[in-house]
Amino acid sequence: MLPKKLKVVINIFVVLLLVVSFAIFGVYVGYNYVLSQEERFTALEKGIEDGTFKVDMNTEGAVPFVIKTGDMTSDIAQELFELELIDNTFMFSLLSKVNGFDGAYQAGTHYLVPGLDYDEIMFLLTQKSVSVVVTFPEGITYEDMKRRLHEAGLTFDDADMDRCMDSPNLFTDYTFVSQIELKDGRDHVLSGYLFPDTYEFDVNASAQTIISTMLNNTEIKLYDEYYERAEALGMSMDEIITLASIIQAESSNITDMMYISSVFRNRMNSEDESFHYLSSDATVNFIRRLNGLDPDIILSADDLALDSPYNTYTHQGLPPGPICMPGVDAIQAALYPEPNSNYMYFCADGNGGTLFAVTLEEHEANVARFMENYQAALEASQNPEGGTDEQTAGDGTDG
Repeated sequence: MLPKKLKVVINIFVVLLLVVSFAIFGVYVGYNYVLSQEERFTALEKGIEDGTFKVDMNTEGAVPFVIKTGDMTSDIAQELFELELIDNTFMFSLLSKVNGFDGAYQAGTHYLVPGLDYDEIMFLLTQKSVSVVVTFPEGITYEDMKRRLHEAGLTFDDADMDRCMDSPNLFTDYTFVSQIELKDGRDHVLSGYLFPDTYEFDVNASAQTIISTMLNNTEIKLYDEYYERAEALGMSMDEIITLASIIQAESSNITDMMYISSVFRNRMNSEDESFHYLSSDATVNFIRRLNGLDPDIILSADDLALDSPYNTYTHQGLPPGPICMPGVDAIQAALYPEPNSNYMYFCADGNGGTLFAVTLEEHEANVARFMENYQAALEASQNPEGGTDEQTAGDGTDG
């Protein structure tokens, strides 16, 4: 019979042997699991690259899954469970840690389908979220911006975006917002400030997120010197953006923009109050759009008499807010008009350019020239042998 102390030693040895054996076994199993998972995820990655493993909005039965910024793995697991994409939240959270995915899930919209295993779900949720790239040209209107966003696939609610556009209190972090003047008859308060550029948005981005992204770009584009220059001109930044929007709508030529700006400045500063009517066709066409009508090259007398604070033929000075989203060139033109200009009138030349005049007599001659060019271009567009529809008749007359 073995001594008691020897039995204790043997028992301890057996326990230690078992512990070591289990440890070695655990390392072996773990090592092989890691290797198999690496192979598994490498295969999934290759499947995404070659298209054999693809889940997107067009996949049959696809379910949009949105990870919000700040969501923990436990939050994601619970949402997956509620959507019946997994059946065990604890197992998902545990495997997320084991596979090194805990904290690696990408905020934004992803697409999943029922029947995916946990590895596939975890891998998909660590990929870049679904987004779209949208480009807005200078001079685009707010309504056209919304249309382009929807055409690109964004799912925001129009009414929600309209509310955000009329809630500057949501965006007080931006310097220019504090200078926006809430004048009677103003369209959407933030119209004019969604900077025209190329953006990338999550397909389920909220209206507030979309607007914030664009306002942030505007904040970057409006240098401190712009505010100083506006003050030197006796104008607020809001007035500068409003003026820039009209300039943008009148021309895309940088040189013409500076001269058009000088015309508006000369008129606003004139001692003759009759010149304080800026008489911009672009503002009348803005009203036509608000009324559900297309802009027109030749405006009628009824158009010019439309009852609206945006009608610069019937209301002096600037309209109550911007009429489009101006770009950098138009903003700079509003801030730095051609300094040596004494022009008081301008109109399109019918060939894509702009004609300027000091006197009404000169302006009327320019208008007649525009009408001749416009009529010639119109006839050419209607005659296959004489021209094509690509020819332009130009914008409407102004001044």
